[in-house]
Amino acid sequence: MEKTLIALKKGEIILHKTDTIWGLACDATNENALNNIKKLKGRPDDKAFILLISDISQLSIYVEKVPDIAWDLVEFAEKPLTVVYPKGKNLPASAMAADGSIAIRLVKDENCRQLIHKFGKAIVSTSANISGEKSPQKFEDISENIKSAVDFIENFTGKETASTPSTIVKLGLGGEFTFIRK
Repeated sequence: MEKTLIALKKGEIILHKTDTIWGLACDATNENALNNIKKLKGRPDDKAFILLISDISQLSIYVEKVPDIAWDLVEFAEKPLTVVYPKGKNLPASAMAADGSIAIRLVKDENCRQLIHKFGKAIVSTSANISGEKSPQKFEDISENIKSAVDFIENFTGKETASTPSTIVKLGLGGEFTFIRK
């Protein structure tokens, strides 16, 4: 984990196992690192990222106003849940959607939580694939182009099973919500 932390602090792109699928990650506050991920993936500039946080209290750092319903949704979700909040803050514009909204997931996986906790701030995480291609469910599904282009590959020692991306729900300021991905 120490080598992963060093890579994040240096603004490098890491390949890591999240609480869902394998992802490309970087410091969410580092504009250069965000741009490098976009280039690597061939990702459109207008497509927003997902931020991963380790503690529910971090929501207030990155979200202008957290709708009341969000606290319960995030804390009690049994499966990985990404919530899109109406207005982000303390982040480069490239980390957010064009409308200023921000997608954030409180990770449940202990290794991923520890990494983010020790890093001390949110990380951006996006699927470890070229934009438009199928998301890799296992490490062996990640293309060699991605593996060779990242700065650091996190050592994963757990038993790997096929996994799926998180559920995504978009919240409005009044507490209304829409499922984007189930």
